[in-house]
Amino acid sequence: MSFLKVAVNQEYADGARVLVEGDEVALLPPVSGGVELFEITEAPLSLDAMVAAIRQDACGAIASFLGIVRGVARGRKVDHLEYDAYPEMAIAKMRQIGDEIRTRWPVDRIAIAHRVGRLGVGEASVAIAVASPHRHEALQACAYAIERLKEIVPIWKKEVWSDGAEWIGSTVDEYRMTERKS
Repeated sequence: MSFLKVAVNQEYADGARVLVEGDEVALLPPVSGGVELFEITEAPLSLDAMVAAIRQDACGAIASFLGIVRGVARGRKVDHLEYDAYPEMAIAKMRQIGDEIRTRWPVDRIAIAHRVGRLGVGEASVAIAVASPHRHEALQACAYAIERLKEIVPIWKKEVWSDGAEWIGSTVDEYRMTERKS
C-alpha cells in the first residue's frame, strides 16, 4: 500500500502521469485532516497493516471489514475466484465513497483495498478500515463503505468450481440483483 501522494507541478497526480522535462515532482506524506488509502492490488491484503496506517491517538475507534473467499457459493463448492477491475475508475469510486462517508460521519481516516487476480478459498478479497473518535460512527461508516463498494465500484468476479466456471458479472450487477430479490 502506498501512503505517499505524488504531486507534479504543484498538482496531485496519479501513477499514469507522463513527466516532461522541467516538471517539478514532489512526494508528499499524508496531509493533516485525514488519511485515505484506496487501492486495487494483486498483493495479499493485510487488515493489520491498514489499521496501523489509519490509527492515531485522536481516534477512539477503528471499525474494519474483511471479505473472504468462501468455499460454497450458489450451492456449489468453490475452487477459487478470479477478480478483475477497471482500476482507475474503481479507485475514483472508492474515493467517492470516502467523500460520501466524510459528509455523513465525523471520521478521521479511511482505507479501502480490493484484490484482483486469482484468490483461493479463505483469502481476503476486500478490506476496509475506518477510524473515528467514536465507535458508533466508525461502525456505521464501515458498513456503508462495503455496501456502497458493492453498489458502485467496477469489479468483476469469476467463480471457478471443480466442474466449471462462470463470470458472475460486476459486483455492481450482483448487488443490484440481490437488492431486487429482497
